Amino acid sequence: MRIGNSHKKAQKFLYLLCLFVAFSLLRVGTIAVRAQIKYARGQNVAPAFEGWEQNPDGSYNFVFGYLNRNYEEEVDIPIGPNNNIEPGGDRGQPTHFYPRRQRFVFRLTVPKDWDKQQRIVWTLTSRGRTEQAKAWLQPEWELNDEVISENNGGGVLAAGNEPPSITGSPAQTITLPDTATLTVTAKDDGLPKPNPRRTTAAVNRDSNPDPEPPRRDPGVQIKWILYRGPGEVQFDPPASPYAYGQPITLTSKVRFSAPGTYVLRAIANDGQLSSTYNVTVTVNPVGR
Repeated sequence: MRIGNSHKKAQKFLYLLCLFVAFSLLRVGTIAVRAQIKYARGQNVAPAFEGWEQNPDGSYNFVFGYLNRNYEEEVDIPIGPNNNIEPGGDRGQPTHFYPRRQRFVFRLTVPKDWDKQQRIVWTLTSRGRTEQAKAWLQPEWELNDEVISENNGGGVLAAGNEPPSITGSPAQTITLPDTATLTVTAKDDGLPKPNPRRTTAAVNRDSNPDPEPPRRDPGVQIKWILYRGPGEVQFDPPASPYAYGQPITLTSKVRFSAPGTYVLRAIANDGQLSSTYNVTVTVNPVGR
């Protein structure tokens, strides 16, 4: 009888142990799944302080970006208490936020005698959450082109590489349902040069079972984004092809869903560094 009872107790212990292990694994798995959930919509936007730069005249740029926690939804937060920078209120920050992490979106310039301990605070409130990015001239946060290139996925900065230059159309006023026609031109220094290994891998992709894929085509590309505005915008085309070693021009027709004042931004990117050009378009309602 003692042997039988001991055997039953051992079986019961093993059974409970198995239940405990199974429950623990299930709980850990559930937590892991929850941690990996990607939300397409319904999440908030958080501002981000990227660092600061010093200009040749001694003034400083505070550089900001943001994280839109949605994977698909674009979020609009108008200038006001929900999209505010102190001091100043409106300091040129965006009101239209594209999905996921957007780095080095805008620069806020302060004078050379700026108090090194004074904060610039960007506050965003969306989806019931308020988040802030606080910026000041902490030495460890100084930016340069090398840091920007590496954080934007451009890798080690090519020696001597400078951002593309970009020029474009002046401000415009249209009346719905008309479209605006905008033209921008970018010039570059030809850096970074095409990577022969990546180019060869792209050409021989069919014959090489595991080639190193190219990051992107060499050269400069221009693309449009909505930076500020009360409605939706459609660009046709939204981006240029890549051009290497020569100027590139992009002419796009722009359609607007609602009247109001829009700021549209063209971005010229050489794969490591970029430059921006803003165009303000005033859209009057039908019949005005």
